[in-house]
Amino acid sequence: MQESLFDVGPDEEVGYRVPIACQVAGITYRQLDYWARTNLVNPSIRTARGSGSQRLYSFKDVLVLKIVKRLLDTGISLQNIRLAVESLRDRGVNDLAELTLVSDGTTVYECRSNDEVIDLLAGGQGVFGIAVPGILKELSGTISSFPSERIEDFAEDNVVGLDELAARRKRKSS
Repeated sequence: MQESLFDVGPDEEVGYRVPIACQVAGITYRQLDYWARTNLVNPSIRTARGSGSQRLYSFKDVLVLKIVKRLLDTGISLQNIRLAVESLRDRGVNDLAELTLVSDGTTVYECRSNDEVIDLLAGGQGVFGIAVPGILKELSGTISSFPSERIEDFAEDNVVGLDELAARRKRKSS
């Protein structure tokens, strides 16, 4: 019996800073920042909270960033990508690992089986597919060589020295 790629699952207690998320996903900081501001892909571990704070993206967030990048590269509009991402948002990594995304250039379809892909091809129109398991495998190999940060390192009462300037301002205004 073949094991699933993530029987144990990626460590959901680990996050990746913006420069790493950008590099691994193959996107620019501007793209990442725009996608976060417009709620396309938000960092699920830690959002920016004022000056000096760092966003942390989970493994799944980086996976979705890579999927968005691939869809953009194939010419799908950001508006249609938003619709696709909405349906992916609440899924776990293991659910995503079973999907092949197929598009005719306008609509993005989720296929879970070869038969579903064949049905889309039977229509005779040109389509292209994005095999999420392949992206997942590539990401797993790539991201493991980058530094990550554990969630417990950032508990609310453990933000000693996170932003000295903010602490001074708070004391001054009290």
